[in-house]
Amino acid sequence: FCAHLGAQVIYSDIDAAKVAAVRHKLAAAGIAASQHRGFASDSDPLPLPDQLASRILCMEVLEHVDDPARILRELWRVGQPGAHYLLTVPDPSSEAVLKQVAPPIFFEKPNHIRVFSHDDFERLVQEAGFIIERRVTSGFYWSLWWILFCACDQQRFEPPWHPLLEQWSRTWALLLQQPQGPRLKQALDAALPKSQAIIARKPS
Repeated sequence: FCAHLGAQVIYSDIDAAKVAAVRHKLAAAGIAASQHRGFASDSDPLPLPDQLASRILCMEVLEHVDDPARILRELWRVGQPGAHYLLTVPDPSSEAVLKQVAPPIFFEKPNHIRVFSHDDFERLVQEAGFIIERRVTSGFYWSLWWILFCACDQQRFEPPWHPLLEQWSRTWALLLQQPQGPRLKQALDAALPKSQAIIARKPS
């Protein structure tokens, strides 16, 4: 989406195979190689110069790392003055349910090693120096998807998906087509969100 809007895109993940998959996907979408680059990194530090980016997305990362504050300091460093940030972590409500149904490995390295309350997440971002502009919760679909995933014996995190997961996707799509679908989605996203997001800004 960002590349199609003309952005110069830089992407990173600790898993080199995922970086390669993103590179292949962008190439298949007709994005010129000169418009994007990716690298494998644990982001501590990021192999990028200071004040490089005007928009930074860090989604579902901080719950995996030993020192989230250090990662945020790196994101601050590579952002230009006035840069905007989209930061997301799992919501504690869905994490609480998953802790009841998921195998213990879900909450062990390299998976989720911490759960952020809303206040803790906000405090972490503010203490890093960012100005919080907006808070959002979303993702009921994924909250239930992961709960159902845990019920699917021997399901790997890749297709082919278990019929239970396929049926949930069809049910959700049908719900959204109903006249009350958007209103119900909004209510469900508020009741059991998968993610909490903060839109923040680096001071100019």
